[in-house]
Amino acid sequence: MIRVQVPATTANLGPGFDCIGMALELHNVVEMTPISRGMSIEVFGEGASTIPKDENNLVYQSARHVFNQAGCSIAGLKIRLFNQIPIARGLGSSTAAIVGGIIGANMLTGRKLSVRDMITLASSIEGHPDNVTPAILGGIVVSVNDSGEIRYLKIEPPSKLRGVVAIPDFNLVTKASRELIPSQIPFQDAVFNVGRVALLVAALHQGDLSMLSVAMEDRLHQTFRSPLIPGLKKVLAAAKLAGARGVTLSGSGPSVIAFADANFELIARVMGDTFRQNGVMPKVLVLKPSPIGARALEIK
Repeated sequence: MIRVQVPATTANLGPGFDCIGMALELHNVVEMTPISRGMSIEVFGEGASTIPKDENNLVYQSARHVFNQAGCSIAGLKIRLFNQIPIARGLGSSTAAIVGGIIGANMLTGRKLSVRDMITLASSIEGHPDNVTPAILGGIVVSVNDSGEIRYLKIEPPSKLRGVVAIPDFNLVTKASRELIPSQIPFQDAVFNVGRVALLVAALHQGDLSMLSVAMEDRLHQTFRSPLIPGLKKVLAAAKLAGARGVTLSGSGPSVIAFADANFELIARVMGDTFRQNGVMPKVLVLKPSPIGARALEIK
């Protein structure tokens, strides 16, 4: 049996649309066992009643990509999923499924794919690498798709950094959220985001959290997505007033993540209360960045 533990991820980090992501200490576990024939899928925890348990399952589909790419044939497969990452909340649940399926299948095929191969395959399935690279590598990762080749650099998270994550009680599918983003933006907004991304990367690399309030501002996607999330602007403002260094949508939302190095409980309470005042019932977690990405064990 192969067991793979995959961390949650938060992407964009404000202005870093589709190119910056961070792994978080919240995990899904994929167990994968070859069987004599057929397919069996069990799901426990988040998504237990909604995740497909047939050939439409994303873990299974990702594993099939590996078997095909490695030229291997598996007679049958048993998959068990133990999920802590909320589904369709902007915390990388689909990436965790893809990465878990790829790494588990790769171990079953004798590790024929390299880490770079797995990053490329996972990014092609996901559509962009910003969640994939930190899920596999851990830490904070800046990544871009260069004509099909994923180029990436890892940044170790500042030691005191925590993510206070307010997770609303409704799903937001990435595709629907992306459809609100215009295909063109004003030149001055592009310049605004370029500067913020550069400052964000420098601040994270140097561990200067005082810069995050400015560095995590965005004009590329967050404003356009806000109508889908009641009270978003008020939650962002309340988190900053409570002491957050920077605050933004997590991925495509609806979760909101505040970066902080103190006042975690106060920030969590204020974010939760503000969401509730706007008719949204959230769960709020204080999570450490995960310096380690997906981990796999072979259990005999």
